[in-house]
Amino acid sequence: MHVLVCEDDELIASGIVAGLGAQGFTVERVATAAAARAMLKAATFDIMVLDLGLPDEDGLKLLQQQRSQGLEIPVLILTARDSVTNRVDGLQAGADDYLLKPFDLRELAARLQTLLRRVAGRRVNLIEHGRLAYDPSSRETFLGGEPVDLSRREQALLQALLHNKGRVLSSEQLKDSVYGFNDELESNALNVHIHHLRRKLGNGIVETVRGLGYRLGTADGGAADDGENAS
Repeated sequence: MHVLVCEDDELIASGIVAGLGAQGFTVERVATAAAARAMLKAATFDIMVLDLGLPDEDGLKLLQQQRSQGLEIPVLILTARDSVTNRVDGLQAGADDYLLKPFDLRELAARLQTLLRRVAGRRVNLIEHGRLAYDPSSRETFLGGEPVDLSRREQALLQALLHNKGRVLSSEQLKDSVYGFNDELESNALNVHIHHLRRKLGNGIVETVRGLGYRLGTADGGAADDGENAS
């Protein structure tokens, strides 16, 4: 899942980026409200972690402005402002959760997974799709009850598809979910990961919609060929 972290404290930000990255999130970090606006326009994100004490603008103002312009992704406020009034203001401004500093990275990751689960309409963390089962917390994948070893990129690709059942995602949207802005990306990288996912989970797991992009298909465990399904 693609996370935008807006945090100006270098030490805190580096810890968040490293900690969430280790748990399978693709993370972009910015330090100002202006940079956050630019990043939200440039890429697709699944969730946002927002500090309130930004150097160029209060985070609440940024959140209110983005919500008024149609920002729909979950937003978790991460701040040292600990009064009840602060929390109420944050939630009323459009935040979906509110976490105080200092915090535990495990709790932050768990809260983000909970928000993503809520958006997807699930009550439990385990995502089941036919014979496929995937746990975002442990990053374990099972097909017909048997474990399947997926790389970090393959997991990110699978999560993006599972969180968007029925939706067609463009190549750019999938790249945003799988790769960071600073990753060096070869032109066929996404196709390579799609091929590997099909080989491991069945050729039908990723459906190609010609001229539009890709969507989640069925997991059957069959061997993939070098071609692609089309709709």
